[in-house]
Amino acid sequence: MEFGDSFFKKVEKKTKVDKNTILSLAQKLQQGNMKDEKTLREIIHSLSKMTNKPVSKEREDKIIQTILNDEVPTHVDKMF
Repeated sequence: MEFGDSFFKKVEKKTKVDKNTILSLAQKLQQGNMKDEKTLREIIHSLSKMTNKPVSKEREDKIIQTILNDEVPTHVDKMF
């Protein structure tokens, strides 16, 4: 799946995270084990710091369970 500049502009507008940071995080995600809870928690903490949005323990647990149970939406571009 390839994302155009309009997608990145939407994400940046909503999150205040620039395209280069997003691409850097994407590379980290590709290299990490997305079925490893520790890796997922590290990524969630990184995103929380980048966006300056706190994530409660309950929400973090819900995100992790969603990923581990393969319940993540397949059309990421529809999320924004």
